[in-house]
Amino acid sequence: MSTTTDATAKTIVLQGRCVVPGRAEGEALVTRDRISGWGGIDSRTGTIVETRHELRGISFAGKVLVFPGAKGSSGWSNAFHLTRVLGVAPAALLFNEMTTKIALGAVVTRAPALTDFDRDPLACIETGDWVRVDADAGVVEIIKRQRSQA
Repeated sequence: MSTTTDATAKTIVLQGRCVVPGRAEGEALVTRDRISGWGGIDSRTGTIVETRHELRGISFAGKVLVFPGAKGSSGWSNAFHLTRVLGVAPAALLFNEMTTKIALGAVVTRAPALTDFDRDPLACIETGDWVRVDADAGVVEIIKRQRSQA
């Protein structure tokens, strides 16, 4: 990991393994809850709808989605494929646990995706941080959002 600090921003770099190639950047949306495809998201809006999920009511459309992994049935791939078709897919997917359902879901979403990081992305990235994903190179650059001093 390398960290650069200046007067305005802190940047953290993670290395990971490419699941789906490509490059994307956007605001991070982070959850420590696993995501269920079928019944857990609204594929028309990219919104988490699972009753007890910490992101219930929040859309991941155009965001860099950072999460531990998938849960539920094989409906994950269909649900996330529809988000791509309907234009509400995440910009990129960063996750810790590789399973067949998430692998297929990432492929059909066609968003750059990485796993197997040198550091836990859930410990490094917070919702609102700006994240640049270069899945081809296996690199994630996190520009920490400026937090107000309380």
